[in-house]
Amino acid sequence: MPDSTPEAVRPVLEARALHKVYARHGSPVQALRGVSLTLWPGDFVAVVGPSGCGKSTLLHVCGAMDRPTSGRLAIGGAWVDELGDDRLTDLRRRHVGFVFQFFNLLPTLTALENIALPLLLTGVPFRTAASRATALGERVGLAGRLDQLPRRLSGGEAQRVAMARAIVHHPSLIVADEPTGNLDTATGARVLDLLLELNRERHITVLLATHAAEVARTAGRVVYMRDGVVEREEVRSRAAV
Repeated sequence: MPDSTPEAVRPVLEARALHKVYARHGSPVQALRGVSLTLWPGDFVAVVGPSGCGKSTLLHVCGAMDRPTSGRLAIGGAWVDELGDDRLTDLRRRHVGFVFQFFNLLPTLTALENIALPLLLTGVPFRTAASRATALGERVGLAGRLDQLPRRLSGGEAQRVAMARAIVHHPSLIVADEPTGNLDTATGARVLDLLLELNRERHITVLLATHAAEVARTAGRVVYMRDGVVEREEVRSRAAV
């Protein structure tokens, strides 16, 4: 039955008792052990914990890039386990934006083409997609660099391309896995400021994994993980819903 809850009060993301088990060298490894999490419109949530605690796995599952072994996940009211692969791909393309530590830009596409790609994948005509990508690229400080291939960009420029690509299709959720981890301190701070600005101005929900305490301090909520479970959650400010 379709979810009739008004979008204004519906969670952007709802995770219930997520488990994820990988087979490694013939033995099962439990990356997630019953993680539950709810994100509301405008939330900025940082997930922190030591390497191997399950942060990246949680983000991949919450971004619908990977399915949980058990448990349930809903994005925008749609339960992922009820969707086939094609519908899940469409949900991810339309409602989720991804930002990664190592940028994940396509090396043979220019900065402009990388930014426009999510629009093109959903059928937006090239001219319209290029216009929107140009305006957004200039908005994030890439004027004069949009015709460059990724290898010609600095780390900060490449991450701003990745940020623009993540939001060009107006997603309700940004999933950011260590977005400042491969940048120097000053450049990382500028990228974080941009992410915070997008969260506040566009009311986009952000789920971010980080090792950096200074990054976590900017979040309204901090989720502390260890060994695949949530140890505790610290609420500093709540988004209006």
